[in-house]
Amino acid sequence: MRKYKYKAVNLNGKKIQGTFLAENEKDLREKLALQGVYLVSSKVTTDKSPNAFFSMTGKTSARELANFARQFSIMITSGTSIVDSLAVLKEQSYTGYFKKVLELVFEAVKSGQLLSEAMGKHKSAFPNFFVSMVKIGELSGQLDAVLVSVADYLESDEKLKRKTKSALAYPILLIIMAIAIIVLVVAFVIPTFQRSLASLDVEMPPLTLAVIDISNFFTQNWMYIFLAVVGIALLFIIFIRTKQGRQLWDKFKFHCPLVRGVVRGNVAARFCRAFSLLIAGGMDIVDAMDEVLVVFGNKYVEQQFRRATDDVRQGMNLTAALEKYKIFPLMLTQMVSVGEKTGKVDEVLARSAPYFESQVEQALTTATSLIQPVILIIIGACVGLLFYSVYAPITAALDTSYGN
Repeated sequence: MRKYKYKAVNLNGKKIQGTFLAENEKDLREKLALQGVYLVSSKVTTDKSPNAFFSMTGKTSARELANFARQFSIMITSGTSIVDSLAVLKEQSYTGYFKKVLELVFEAVKSGQLLSEAMGKHKSAFPNFFVSMVKIGELSGQLDAVLVSVADYLESDEKLKRKTKSALAYPILLIIMAIAIIVLVVAFVIPTFQRSLASLDVEMPPLTLAVIDISNFFTQNWMYIFLAVVGIALLFIIFIRTKQGRQLWDKFKFHCPLVRGVVRGNVAARFCRAFSLLIAGGMDIVDAMDEVLVVFGNKYVEQQFRRATDDVRQGMNLTAALEKYKIFPLMLTQMVSVGEKTGKVDEVLARSAPYFESQVEQALTTATSLIQPVILIIIGACVGLLFYSVYAPITAALDTSYGN
């Protein structure tokens, strides 16, 4: 079967265009004729996803996807067919990129494809987790309920991400200010005082000489220093974009005492919500473990979780596999154990998710409360040392002049 983009006219002479699946052009002509539509021209086309380069993030945002899922569920609950729902939704006020994707999904579903199959061709717009949930909804006949659950999950996850970014914004601003102040003093303040210090008939303290040397080196080689900093930053970005580099960086964050509470809490909360949705939808535990990988956002956790999945596939129970690799807090593995014993893993995890989300908020508060005073102390110490190095010779010169 090939996909054709066609132009045709109906019995009233109205021009129509769209896409349709057919073996060949003759088959297309016959199928359209059965619908009272007569082919004018056609060409073979594909379901290739539109280029996401000019979208804001290179993919559909969680907020937009959540709005789409919620609107879609409302329309299906009201009795509107999937095709008619998509026909309405593709005209809504989404981003240009997402509207183009919905147009392709609409045409594919109208041509006879399953909704999950059509969405699966556009991975930048619909993550694997979203497509898996839609497939579960199709198989169970509860697509509207599944879409509501997915929308709730996406909104909760997006809220957690916003809180994380908001909590980290002030420490990052402090770090930038600290660097800017130190550069300003070294590049402009020290050279201004250097000429005055040279005229003083006193022996320069070692700290003053060291600061002057650093200032001279910086002012004479600032371009090379700037290029070196940019180069190191680019190399770091390239490194963490590689598979091994990303795993090492994520492993560092997972074990770093300052941020591990936030990282582990995020991972646990996402697992609880996503895994409970998949199990509640009727998915097998091993299949659910395969699908839930995409929500972690941490390659190190994904690697360890794959190993746990392989162990479960070979007969180990879920609790033992999670305990073996220690990727979740002890309380979560205990909750999974309770769920396995009662046969209600989905309910136990769904109720546990808010707890771990609150743990993330507490970890963020703790981390920022530790970072902020440390940065302020560093700023104060650096600026104090720099100004002491400048005024120490002046004080010594004044003491000498008064002594004479």
